[in-house]
Amino acid sequence: MPGDTSAFGLLLAGDPALLAIVRLSLAVSLSATALAAVIGIPLGAAVALTRFRGREGMIVFLNAMMGVPPVVIGLTVFLLLSRSGPLGSFGLLFTPQAMIVAQTIMVTPIIAALTRQTVEDLWAEYRDELTAMNVGPLRKIATLVWDARFSLVTTLLAGFGRAASEVGSIIIVGGNIEGFTRTMTTAIALETSKGDLSLAIGLGIVLIGIVVIINALAWVVRRAGEAYAG
Repeated sequence: MPGDTSAFGLLLAGDPALLAIVRLSLAVSLSATALAAVIGIPLGAAVALTRFRGREGMIVFLNAMMGVPPVVIGLTVFLLLSRSGPLGSFGLLFTPQAMIVAQTIMVTPIIAALTRQTVEDLWAEYRDELTAMNVGPLRKIATLVWDARFSLVTTLLAGFGRAASEVGSIIIVGGNIEGFTRTMTTAIALETSKGDLSLAIGLGIVLIGIVVIINALAWVVRRAGEAYAG
């Protein structure tokens, strides 16, 4: 990407390199958020609605994992996927798949912890009714997750925002390879290190714009769903 051209100009002109970076950024972040939701929502709901030995420790662990430095997650995934690691035979290191794995590990505790709090609050409200109906554990989880679906949109957006803004872990496991594993955040870090601040700032504004658009679309869908349900 030439340094004397703005990110907006490149984007509007359909620059292939910039479009590839944007596509990869969205693909990695959205995939990681979807996988984290598949894991985190049931996990958070199960922790909220069941009592087991070590439950308090699990809650503390999920809350603590929300603040784990991304570079630590990146290093952990790197060690797992390296040639000498237990998963090295899969050849995932320095690929978009490795970046998705790192972001999924990072986002899952956020979604799980926020889901647990949301479902636990609903359980306090509907405990008597569901207990009187003798609802089983799985149906109880499904019922409360469905009832909390609009609130969980905000949870998913929080996870996506963390994934979309991540740079440390994906540089470690992705390598920031041009045309293959370079995302918007890693491109911003690269252009800043090269001194091309105008392009870095432009990429940052484009990234913020994309995140705002996705949040706006999610808000519209949520409001429409609430209106339909009401």
